[in-house]
Formats: sequence, C-alpha cells, structure tokens
Amino acid sequence: MSRKKKNPTSRTHVPKVKMSVKDELKFHFQNNPDEAYSFSQLIKKLGIRDAKSKDFVKEQLFAMEAGAKLRRGSDGRWINTLQPTYYEGIVDHVNSKFAYVMVSELADDIWVKSKDLNLAVHGDTVSVQIIGAANTSHRAEGRVIEVVKRAKIEFVGRLEVSQKFGFVVPDSRNIFFDVMVFPQKYKGAVHNDKVIVTIDKWHDAANKSPSGKVTQILGQAGENDAEIHSIMAEYGLPFKFSEKVEQAADSIPVEIPSEELTYRRDFRDVTTFTIDPHDAKDFDDALSLKKLENGHYEIGIHIADVAHYVTSDSLLEKEAYERATSVYLVDRTIPMLPEKLSNGLCSLRPHEEKLTFSAVFEISGEGEVFSKWFGRTLIYSDRRFSYEEAQALIEGNEGAFKDEVVLLNQIAQKIRKERFQHGAVNFETIEVKFRLDEKGKPLEVIPKERKEAHKMIEEFMLLANKEVATFIFNKKNGHQPEGSATFVYRTHNDPDPEKLDNFSKFASRFGHKLLTTGRISKNLNQLLEDIQGKPEQNVLESIAIRSMAKARYSTDPKGHFGLAFDHYTHFTSPIRRYPDVMVHRLLWNYLEGQNPPAKEPIEEKCIHSSEREKRASEAERASIKYKQVEFMSGMMGETFDGIVSGVTEWGVFVEITSTKCEGMIRIMDLDQDYFQYDEKQYRIVGKRTGKIIALGDKIKVQVIKTDIERRTIDLFWVED
Repeated sequence: MSRKKKNPTSRTHVPKVKMSVKDELKFHFQNNPDEAYSFSQLIKKLGIRDAKSKDFVKEQLFAMEAGAKLRRGSDGRWINTLQPTYYEGIVDHVNSKFAYVMVSELADDIWVKSKDLNLAVHGDTVSVQIIGAANTSHRAEGRVIEVVKRAKIEFVGRLEVSQKFGFVVPDSRNIFFDVMVFPQKYKGAVHNDKVIVTIDKWHDAANKSPSGKVTQILGQAGENDAEIHSIMAEYGLPFKFSEKVEQAADSIPVEIPSEELTYRRDFRDVTTFTIDPHDAKDFDDALSLKKLENGHYEIGIHIADVAHYVTSDSLLEKEAYERATSVYLVDRTIPMLPEKLSNGLCSLRPHEEKLTFSAVFEISGEGEVFSKWFGRTLIYSDRRFSYEEAQALIEGNEGAFKDEVVLLNQIAQKIRKERFQHGAVNFETIEVKFRLDEKGKPLEVIPKERKEAHKMIEEFMLLANKEVATFIFNKKNGHQPEGSATFVYRTHNDPDPEKLDNFSKFASRFGHKLLTTGRISKNLNQLLEDIQGKPEQNVLESIAIRSMAKARYSTDPKGHFGLAFDHYTHFTSPIRRYPDVMVHRLLWNYLEGQNPPAKEPIEEKCIHSSEREKRASEAERASIKYKQVEFMSGMMGETFDGIVSGVTEWGVFVEITSTKCEGMIRIMDLDQDYFQYDEKQYRIVGKRTGKIIALGDKIKVQVIKTDIERRTIDLFWVED
C-alpha cells in the first residue's frame, strides 16, 4: 500500500565541527576493525594530497603504534587495536532520508542516514557510533548500533483498510512507517477512522512495517473532535480524570472551617476584585487596594490557596503532579485539577469568601515598594472584571471601582517602566485565536490584543513572583550562605552568542540592526520597538524568542535574563501549574520556621514540570496549526503576501502575512529552475537562473494543498 510523503519539520542548523586528521584516523580504524591498510591506501581514503599533511599522517601513525593503538602486520600494513567508541543519544528523525542523534556530551548532533538507523524510530534512545567526519553537507556521520529503549509503543493515525489487512498511517511527521493491522484487531474501527494503535511486533529485516492492534477509536478523520483527540493522544494528554480522583475532589468540604481565621489575615473588608479573560472560569488571582495614612497604598496580590485543598501525598496531589500543568487547546482546556477545585473551591469567584495565599506590598504612587508581607489570608471578591471591562474603565468609561482600576494601572505602568530600564526584554509576540462555529470549524483567525489591562495584571503577578523568590533567596539558614534554602526558581539563561549573532544577521535582511555587544537587552528592546506594526514583526519576534534560552524550573537560584530579575519564581497560578503549588508549600514551611527539605526530590519535580510544560506547549501549537490548516483549506488557489520564515534543504517555510499561517514551498515543486540549498546564507539559489529565495524575503505564494491530518499547508511561489 502506498503511503503519503511526509512533510519534514524545520530544524535549526548549527555550524559543523571539522574533525581533525588525528580524529579521522582514529575513527577510520575504529570503524574498520578487521581491515589492514598501507600508508598510500590511508592517504587515499582520507583524501589527503599535500606533502605536509602526508607527513603529519605518518607521524600520527607511528605515535598511535607507540601507544599500542595500532600495530603493523608482517606486510607492513597498519591494523586496528582500538575499540569502537559508542554514544547514547535520542533519535530526531527529521525526514525520510536522514535523522539526527542528539548526544548530550557532544556539541553537535550526529547525522545518520535512514538506512543506518538499524530500525530505530523518532524519539528512541539508541547507541550510535561515529563513522565519518563532518563535511560541507552534514555533521559527523554515524550509524545506530542498537535501540536501547523505545520511546513509545502507541501511535495515533488514520486507518486505511484493504481486502486482507489494514495500515495505520501515523499522524506524526517524524514517523516514516505504517503499522500493519489485521482485521481481527480493528476493534470495530472502519476505513478512515482516527485510532490509537499499539505495537505488537516491531519491524525487522524481513518485515518493513511493525504490526499492531487498534486500542482506541477517536472518530472519523477530519472531524473536529477526532483531530483534537488525536493531538491529545499523540502528546499523551489525559482525556478525563479517573473516577477516584473526581470522588476525592467531591469529598472536600465547601464550608471554610472557623479555625482558619485563627492564623489567616482577614482581607474581607478590603476592596478586592479579579480581572480575567471573558470566558475564564478559574480565577486564581485577585487584587486588593487600600490607601494608607502615610499616602502610600497597600496592594494585595491574592492567589488561590490550592495547597490547602491539595495536600501532600493525597490522590489529588499525585494527579496534579502527573499532569503538572493545564493545557489550553483551541477549543478546550485540559485542566490540572478537577472542576470541583479549578472552577469551584479554588476559583476566586465574586461575592464568595475564599482561602488565599497572598503577597501584600506597601507601595507609593510612583511604584516604589516600601514593605512586603507574605502569608495565608481570607478574601471576599467584590467584582469580577473581564479584561475588556477593565480596559474600558482605563480608557475613560464610567463604572464601579473605576478609580481603583485606574490607580492600579498607573502604578503598574511605573513599575513596568522601571523594569525595562533595569534591563527586561519586551517580548510581545503576536498570538492568534479562532472564532469557531458550533462544530468547531474556524470562521476567522484573530490576532490576540494585549492592552493596558492585560499588562497591569501581568506586572503585579511579576512583582509577586519576583519578591517571593527574593525573600526565600535572602533567607538565612544558620551559617549557610544566601540561596541555600531549597526552593523552586524559574530561571532563564543569557542568550547563546552564536544564536544571537545569527538572529542579528537575519534581522539585517529587513534593514534592522541588532548590536550583539554591550547591553544586549537594551539592543533587543530597540529592535523590538522598531518592528512594531511592520509585516516582519511576527517572524522577527518568533525567531528572537527561538534565539533565547528556554526558561525552566530549577532549585538552582539563577536569574531570569528576559525579565532582568536576579531571582524569580512562579507563585501566582497554582490552579494550573504544579510548580506554584510547590512554591506555596515551601514558602509556608519557611514562614513557619521549618528547616529546608532535601534538594534532590524537589529538583526531580522541577525537571518533570519543565518537561510537562514543553509537552503542553507543543500540543497547544499542534492544535493551533490544525485550525490554521483547516481555515486555509477553504482558500485553495488564492494568492497571498508572505514572509520567508525558514529555509531548509527540502523546502522554504513562508508565513502568510494576513492570517499568520505558515506553509511550505517544496523545492521539488519549483519547476522554474534547479534550486540548491545554501545553508550559510539561509537561502536557496537557482542553478541556471541565479534566482534566490532567502530567509526574510517578502514573496507572493499560492495555496495549492492542505493536509489536515499532517497539519501542513503546501504553497507555490508566485513570481512577480
């Protein structure tokens, strides 16, 4: 049965490391353990021509013989005594022809032809051997010796049925095989159903396809629920809470025990409100405001006290840890906590008394913090605002609590200004949302707007997160130094100089200049300000973010480059982030005078949370891509302006300016000329005509094909 050709994912290329002659000799003998070579044969194998290099090879051969790494036979030829060097890494199968093996101890990935993968598939942990030096085409070449560990045995795909058997064609663009399924293992699935298939027997030298059985039917391919369920299954996201977890949540009493007031600070009489998206149901933060006699303001940032309800070692705790984060797909939320907690007990709904954990600050009208207090509290929210309602008050409309909202916004703006003066980077990426019909079909792609109301809430959340982290870092633990108290930090390393230099070159294609010396954050902010409102804004902002290090959770008290904070954490969203629950528990332990817990278990939870965050982000992007492809499927044959957002050896990625949807021009579809990939210049060049398509170019494209299952858009270059 024929299978559809995959659309490979784009990959950021890194400079190749040229292997030394000494290393080339070593690898040559390691990879040919039973072969003997004369000097002239070796020179020819290594492609060496000049006399100086030949003399160097001879010196190395004698040195390797003296070190018992080589020996000479009776005929004078050199033979290996070295044992091969193997590395363990993870397969990244980028297209049908080759893959990379990512090895943690090597600076560069190892390039492996698909035929040399030894039946390994994307995500597998493998043992790999280097068999060739890096060259102008690729990095050091290797071959997989064995599969150490399979990444998964379940795959999501579409069932194609023939007379005697069927194949499940995986959705993943990194999987280049179909799974054969016999009719007795369809489990009721029919042709064109989206299913989950479990591998019974992996492919081998005799069988090109693994065999398996259908374990779950997700629905007919192309239907909204089937495609979203496919994304959930592909990323291992849970479909629902178990009955036991739901029962555990339902068993929690709704009434607040009277003894809670004995150790909580009472804020019920202080003006308090929440500001959230109009369709939000889980309100995990609220603001309170009170004017003090000295003219300053007491601003309280009140966060749902999830740790009060989700206790250590409970079933709810284990479930929250396993999920680690809520996941926001285009048409649904996969919550970290059951609805009884996320939308009920822990949600700071208006006109209800709620248990909270608060960061309270004495702040002047100029945004200067004079004092801070952290502790458990009891609040009563007077009003629930949507961002749109709060923004209307900021813009001059009349309404309840207008003075409070306007004042808080003015203070937030001053804190924000100070933060940027201190070196924070103003990343303002354009995100999109969809207007869907009742069946989930996208009717419109709408860029999300971030107005003053959004920035106001963000600023007070950042303040609380920063001050909590700083408080713990400065906490003295006997004679231990600052930062020794075990805690969960949110860290963000400085950008890699090489990636930053590459981004600078890319930005210059649009006429923008980015200095990579001096105060990097200031230079980045100037560039990001210059591109506001321009067609290239989204592409440049996206690539700028990709040039940065990834933020992660860690017990290591490092700083946060993007925010320009010496110490930072996540304290403000425990309904949807497990690290925030950990932070609440640790903060309370220290406020109660308890000793720090061991770092190792907390660090393990940080690593797990970072991995779950990455998984959630990838699933969210996949759901957005699916809706973008579905939206563009109604625009076949139409022509659009676009910007080249990526260049690879198999095609050119283009972001359509009006819809922010990204598609690919396949090199094989460019019949105007034979185009060659120029990796160093991020471009493809026509061999006959010299025509060039380069990263950052503004071009016209036509939509020629969409594939909802693969979540791909094929474009054609329309020349002016």
